[in-house]
Amino acid sequence: MDVDKAIALVSAAGIELTDRRRNGSDDGWSLSFSNGTELEVSDKGKASVTGKGAEAVASLLELPGKTARS
Repeated sequence: MDVDKAIALVSAAGIELTDRRRNGSDDGWSLSFSNGTELEVSDKGKASVTGKGAEAVASLLELPGKTARS
């Protein structure tokens, strides 16, 4: 998954990006959204979602579930 594409898809659904930063191991991005979702996207394209609004974001990104990984 491409991080910019993920941001565009979630933002188009009206869920605001509140924070974008490199993760602690500097091998991907940690994104926070206004609905309480935390989205991790690795530089290799793996993605996982957690948090209050994770199911909605997982659905938008076609990931399979609340703590989904692609």
